[in-house]
Amino acid sequence: QVQLVQSGGGLVQTGGSLRLSCAASGRTFSHNTMGWFRQAPGKEREVVAVINWNGGDTYYADSVKGRFTISRDNVKNTVDLQMNSLKPEDTAVYYCAADRQPYTGVLRTTTPYDYWGQGTQVTVSS
Repeated sequence: QVQLVQSGGGLVQTGGSLRLSCAASGRTFSHNTMGWFRQAPGKEREVVAVINWNGGDTYYADSVKGRFTISRDNVKNTVDLQMNSLKPEDTAVYYCAADRQPYTGVLRTTTPYDYWGQGTQVTVSS
Protein backbone atom coordinates (compact mmCIF):
# COMPACT_ATOMS: atom_id res chain seq x y z
CA GLN A 1 0.00 0.00 0.00
CA VAL A 2 1.47 3.30 -1.11
CA GLN A 3 1.27 6.12 1.41
CA LEU A 4 2.48 9.69 1.62
CA VAL A 5 2.59 10.74 5.25
CA GLN A 6 3.00 14.39 6.03
CA SER A 7 4.41 16.08 9.11
CA GLY A 8 5.06 19.61 10.20
CA GLY A 9 2.80 22.59 9.79
CA GLY A 10 0.89 24.41 12.50
CA LEU A 11 0.37 27.98 13.63
CA VAL A 12 2.98 30.69 13.10
CA GLN A 13 3.07 34.48 13.11
CA THR A 14 3.63 36.58 10.02
CA GLY A 15 7.27 36.46 9.04
CA GLY A 16 7.86 33.13 10.70
CA SER A 17 9.02 29.84 9.25
CA LEU A 18 7.71 26.30 9.05
CA ARG A 19 8.96 23.11 7.48
CA LEU A 20 6.71 20.46 5.97
CA SER A 21 7.91 16.93 5.38
CA CYS A 22 6.39 14.11 3.36
CA ALA A 23 7.57 10.53 3.73
CA ALA A 24 6.61 7.94 1.14
CA SER A 25 6.19 4.26 1.85
CA GLY A 26 5.11 1.25 -0.16
CA ARG A 27 7.24 2.10 -3.19
CA THR A 28 10.13 4.30 -4.13
CA PHE A 29 9.59 7.66 -5.80
CA SER A 30 13.23 8.26 -6.62
CA HIS A 31 12.39 8.40 -10.33
CA ASN A 32 9.21 10.45 -9.98
CA THR A 33 8.16 14.08 -9.82
CA MET A 34 6.87 15.19 -6.44
CA GLY A 35 5.22 18.40 -5.40
CA TRP A 36 3.44 20.46 -2.80
CA PHE A 37 -0.01 21.92 -3.28
CA ARG A 38 -2.31 23.93 -1.04
CA GLN A 39 -5.99 24.63 -0.71
CA ALA A 40 -7.47 27.57 1.15
CA PRO A 41 -11.12 27.64 2.25
CA GLY A 42 -13.41 28.26 -0.71
CA LYS A 43 -10.58 28.04 -3.23
CA GLU A 44 -9.29 25.41 -5.60
CA ARG A 45 -6.19 23.40 -4.84
CA GLU A 46 -3.16 25.14 -6.32
CA VAL A 47 0.44 24.27 -6.96
CA VAL A 48 3.04 25.61 -4.55
CA ALA A 49 6.29 23.92 -5.59
CA VAL A 50 7.35 20.96 -7.67
CA ILE A 51 10.62 19.06 -7.96
CA ASN A 52 11.60 16.60 -10.65
CA TRP A 53 12.99 13.14 -9.98
CA ASN A 54 16.61 14.09 -9.37
CA GLY A 55 16.10 17.57 -7.99
CA GLY A 56 17.61 19.14 -11.08
CA ASP A 57 14.47 21.06 -11.98
CA THR A 58 12.02 22.89 -9.76
CA TYR A 59 9.00 25.09 -10.15
CA TYR A 60 7.57 27.61 -7.70
CA ALA A 61 4.34 29.52 -7.82
CA ASP A 62 4.98 33.24 -8.15
CA SER A 63 3.36 33.83 -4.78
CA VAL A 64 6.00 31.79 -2.94
CA LYS A 65 9.07 32.32 -5.09
CA GLY A 66 12.03 33.43 -3.01
CA ARG A 67 10.35 32.40 0.25
CA PHE A 68 9.76 28.65 -0.10
CA THR A 69 12.23 25.92 -0.98
CA ILE A 70 11.38 22.40 -2.07
CA SER A 71 13.91 19.61 -1.62
CA ARG A 72 13.97 15.84 -1.76
CA ASP A 73 16.02 12.93 -0.44
CA ASN A 74 15.73 9.93 -2.74
CA VAL A 75 17.47 7.66 -0.25
CA LYS A 76 14.95 8.48 2.47
CA ASN A 77 12.07 8.71 -0.04
CA THR A 78 11.05 12.11 1.28
CA VAL A 79 10.19 15.55 -0.02
CA ASP A 80 10.28 18.69 2.15
CA LEU A 81 9.00 22.23 1.87
CA GLN A 82 10.83 24.94 3.80
CA MET A 83 8.59 27.97 4.18
CA ASN A 84 10.11 31.28 5.27
CA SER A 85 8.73 34.81 5.59
CA LEU A 86 5.24 33.40 5.89
CA LYS A 87 2.25 35.63 5.19
CA PRO A 88 -1.41 35.33 6.22
CA GLU A 89 -2.27 34.52 2.60
CA ASP A 90 -0.17 31.36 2.90
CA THR A 91 -2.79 29.98 5.27
CA ALA A 92 -4.17 26.75 3.78
CA VAL A 93 -4.14 22.99 3.96
CA TYR A 94 -0.95 21.79 2.32
CA TYR A 95 -0.68 18.49 0.44
CA CYS A 96 2.29 16.60 -0.92
CA ALA A 97 1.82 14.62 -4.10
CA ALA A 98 3.70 12.16 -6.28
CA ASP A 99 3.40 11.19 -9.91
CA ARG A 100 3.16 7.50 -10.78
CA GLN A 101 4.99 7.93 -14.10
CA PRO A 102 8.80 8.12 -13.98
CA TYR A 103 10.96 10.85 -15.44
CA THR A 104 8.25 13.39 -16.10
CA GLY A 105 9.03 17.07 -15.79
CA VAL A 106 7.82 19.61 -13.27
CA LEU A 107 4.08 19.07 -13.40
CA ARG A 108 2.20 22.20 -12.39
CA THR A 109 -1.39 20.96 -12.20
CA THR A 110 -3.06 18.49 -9.88
CA THR A 111 -4.23 16.14 -12.62
CA PRO A 112 -1.04 14.12 -13.24
CA TYR A 113 -0.47 13.29 -9.59
CA ASP A 114 -1.61 9.85 -8.50
CA TYR A 115 -0.69 9.83 -4.83
CA TRP A 116 -1.55 12.41 -2.20
CA GLY A 117 -0.67 13.01 1.41
CA GLN A 118 -3.29 13.45 4.10
CA GLY A 119 -3.00 17.23 4.24
CA THR A 120 -1.50 19.51 6.88
CA GLN A 121 -2.94 22.76 8.15
CA VAL A 122 -0.69 25.82 8.00
CA THR A 123 -2.06 28.94 9.66
CA VAL A 124 -0.25 32.27 9.57
CA SER A 125 -1.55 34.87 11.98
CA SER A 126 -1.25 38.59 11.30
